[in-house]
Amino acid sequence: MGRITVVLIAFIMAFALASGSMAAETGKKAKSAVQGMSDEELIRTARSAAPPHISDNAAIMAIGKDGKLRTLKEGTNEFTCLPDLSGQERPDPICGDRAATQWITSMLNKEPRPANTAPGIAYMGQGGWHFEKDGKIVMDPATKGADRMKEPPHWMVFWPVTPEVSALPDEPSRFGAYVMYPDSPYAHLMIYQDPMQIPRG
Repeated sequence: MGRITVVLIAFIMAFALASGSMAAETGKKAKSAVQGMSDEELIRTARSAAPPHISDNAAIMAIGKDGKLRTLKEGTNEFTCLPDLSGQERPDPICGDRAATQWITSMLNKEPRPANTAPGIAYMGQGGWHFEKDGKIVMDPATKGADRMKEPPHWMVFWPVTPEVSALPDEPSRFGAYVMYPDSPYAHLMIYQDPMQIPRG
């Protein structure tokens, strides 16, 4: 569990991976919404990323005032939930499983391709953010001229997928699903479905 949670925290600090309608939001970045939250608020926010049958048993992690990883709640499944991903003025909590964490680790290490050998699942029940330039999603939030875009609640499958094979678009559309980063080994499936509305199988 230690390796998984450390990687996910690193993901928070390194990326604004994102993931109705979307609107561009430009200008100065506001103070992170989770700053000043109590542990109870952080746990509640983190759990809002995924359905209760997942988040209730997941480890809950957050970054303390000293910038170090803190365990707010031990988990009994292989999911870890975090109260915020991108440090914007509205939190975008995320819950990811072990395979999703392997995918994230590979991305952070700039490996040629993700290391996970099974599909990884991650949930963002409060939506997330991505960045666009000239109407195209960019991987690097620091890309000059990129605008911040809000995404609705969604979940993701971290597994090889292409627009050609899936017949899905490579940008958000009315279909409710698309392939993010289609020209990269880190292409993955974005599904605009509220994780809280997914029937439990």
